[in-house]
Amino acid sequence: MRDFVGKRYWFFLISALVILPGLVFLIIAPGLKPGIDFTGGSTLTLQFEDAVAQRDLRSVLAEMELPGLDLADSTVQRLGEDTFFVSTKELNEEDKDSLVDELSARLSPSGVTVLSFDLVSPVVAGETVRNGLIAVALATVGIFIFLWWAFRAVPNPFRYGIAAIVALIHDAVIVVGIFAILGVVADVEVNTFFLIAVLTVIGYSVNDTIVVFDRLRENIILYPNRRFEQTVNISIAETLGRSLNTSLTLLFTLMALFLFGGPTIRSFLLVLVIGVIAGTYSSIGIASQFLVAWELGDFGKILARVGLRRRTTAVASR
Repeated sequence: MRDFVGKRYWFFLISALVILPGLVFLIIAPGLKPGIDFTGGSTLTLQFEDAVAQRDLRSVLAEMELPGLDLADSTVQRLGEDTFFVSTKELNEEDKDSLVDELSARLSPSGVTVLSFDLVSPVVAGETVRNGLIAVALATVGIFIFLWWAFRAVPNPFRYGIAAIVALIHDAVIVVGIFAILGVVADVEVNTFFLIAVLTVIGYSVNDTIVVFDRLRENIILYPNRRFEQTVNISIAETLGRSLNTSLTLLFTLMALFLFGGPTIRSFLLVLVIGVIAGTYSSIGIASQFLVAWELGDFGKILARVGLRRRTTAVASR
């Protein structure tokens, strides 16, 4: 049997090496590039009389030149056979009319009908971010309380809730960090789809962690005299195949959608792909190892060593 627990410091080191670049980009850039949903802009629902491909509409918007406006970052979603939803920079009535005339001339000579035209103010965008953060906070508290109650039959049940939260924060930070890097190097924007995807990643992370924790709970109850780190190692080994099979099946589906789906949902799918990989890893390498480190007092030993080194340095400098 592989000794997963014995390699816990390697797991922590790998996570630190993955997280650190993203944190650097968040701090010094900042790397996250907010989309229209967060900065404000305009949305239009357009109905074309002639057949129009989503790709062609996106290309025309990218090439279109309006005074003081760059429409290359516009988001296009197909709502029906001839209807599209467009999110773009803030437009006034004159800009909107110019855009519709240009689209009509280049894509649909028979005409373009504006079904709706709305402005997304920065105030509403700020409320969206705030509501998203509140949702994450409430979900985190709910997860902690549920796991504390679900694992009440084993010693120190609150540790399982904290370990699961550590794992989901680990996964969320990895996703945010990678998108911070992509925001700088590839101009990838984050929008409400990003928030939804992060919440989905949190749910998946907890689900994968609970699979390992549930087997750990069963083994603790069945073998109460076995050393905790040995029980954790056995529980990881027993659930590893199930976790990998579930994650790989989901990854194959997400990758198929990412490669062959529309550009509109690719950022959303990319978040899910990263989150599934991070969630599978964290259930084995972070959540479970965090429990072992807490049980064996690893964190206290590290703090004691740091304190001892500081005292030694202070004495040597006198």
